[in-house]
Amino acid sequence: MFKLNGSRRAVLGVAGAALLTFSMAACGEKEDDQPGAGPTVTADADSALAAKVPDAIKADGVIKVGTDATYAPAEFLDTDGKTVIGFDVELFDAVAQKLGLKAEYESAPFDAILPGVDSGKYEIGVSSFTINAERLQTVNMVSYFSAGTQWATKVGNPAQVDPDNACGKKIAVQVGTVQLDDIEARSKKCTEAGQPKISIDQYQAQSDATAAVVSGKNDAMLADSPVGAYAVQQSNGQLEVLGDIYESAPYGYAVKKDQTAFAEVLKEAVQAVIADGSYEAALKKWGVEGGAITSSALNPTS
Repeated sequence: MFKLNGSRRAVLGVAGAALLTFSMAACGEKEDDQPGAGPTVTADADSALAAKVPDAIKADGVIKVGTDATYAPAEFLDTDGKTVIGFDVELFDAVAQKLGLKAEYESAPFDAILPGVDSGKYEIGVSSFTINAERLQTVNMVSYFSAGTQWATKVGNPAQVDPDNACGKKIAVQVGTVQLDDIEARSKKCTEAGQPKISIDQYQAQSDATAAVVSGKNDAMLADSPVGAYAVQQSNGQLEVLGDIYESAPYGYAVKKDQTAFAEVLKEAVQAVIADGSYEAALKKWGVEGGAITSSALNPTS
């Protein structure tokens, strides 16, 4: 998608973005007041860092990025239906620029990105990946942000969902996320206590999970905290957050397990954009500065 503990990840797709534009206009808000409005944040290249990029990656001047463009405000499709935008995108563009590279994004199902990185289809995965032990078994991860999990439901909570006791409720979640692990564990506790299981509907796109709650098909959803908050903001008064953000953890850029040297350079580039102010500018532009970190790490374990 921001949950940080197992999750990851979205919220609007093209239709959602178009709905947001309409709803904001209907409320009389200016386009410039919307998250993401304003000039593109850029960073100057650092020749010393660029020199450390492996030849195979810098040869064409491009770094191929796998991303799931359904996870606003992190990564989602603009109203043209093809351009990937979001705070994840703008921030990584700055990191790539530090390395003298241009990022090119290819949208893919979330659960297909890390296998794509491992196979070499993508040179990096940038898609609100929470760093956890399972993912660190297959890829190197460089931290750049911090997020937690946030629940959301229809305004007024008509189904009376309690995140700490959702037994018997119908809950929406994106496939392959940490939130899926979270809700499955909660459902297991329900059945072990003799309570009805949680009915879990898994959606390939977070935008579909959000739509299912808006329509009433599902009673609530859980997603990464920035994503959940953004979905509520863009729902035109149809959704509200439920409970507190919990289990904050870092997001990480994912590269192949055997590319530790490149991962080290990425870490230095993240640190460089933090130092020059472009990091803060990108997060503030999208209204997610609350997830800022002060120091990047390679494969952090906690």
